[in-house]
Amino acid sequence: MLKSLLAVPVLVIGGLVLLAILWIIGAYNSLVALRNRFKNAYAQIDVQLKRRYDLIPNLVETAKGYLKHERGTLEAVIAARNAAATASTGAAQNPGDAAAMKQLSSAETTLAGTLGRLFALAEAYPDLKANTTMITLMEELTSTENKVAFARQAYNDAVMSYNTRRETFPTNLIAGAFNFAPAELFVIEKPAEKEAPRVTF
Repeated sequence: MLKSLLAVPVLVIGGLVLLAILWIIGAYNSLVALRNRFKNAYAQIDVQLKRRYDLIPNLVETAKGYLKHERGTLEAVIAARNAAATASTGAAQNPGDAAAMKQLSSAETTLAGTLGRLFALAEAYPDLKANTTMITLMEELTSTENKVAFARQAYNDAVMSYNTRRETFPTNLIAGAFNFAPAELFVIEKPAEKEAPRVTF
């Protein structure tokens, strides 16, 4: 009789320990799944960024013949492209590294600015605007930019889900214990998007 009375608390405690272990395993696995989801989402961005980085030298080479006096802009575009490609390689190795993602965001912001200057210059040269190779490259670049934007949105959504889960109690206890670091959003600053449109009459 005494043995059966002692067995009940042992079974209850054993059951509670088992439930706690199962919960820890479930929380850990959900964090791993969310981390893998945002890493996969970054891989989709990486594919599109590489495509864009491959298009830019062709665009600059086509523009060279028309923009002979704008050598500084062309060199700035190539330098920004190379810096962005290097930053992208670093981010691709570990999309969860906040420093690598910030460096990529900064490099992409610089690249967007230099490409904007190149496109503004191209507007001033009608022969360049009419060049079929230039038109094709600009269309491909625009299409790739749209794909990057969609992939970036999917990545940022996956990062948000991961960060929310790792910061929510009680999963944050598991995240802290197993070193699930926060992930960084991929944001490209475009000054033109921050400025209010100016209307003149």
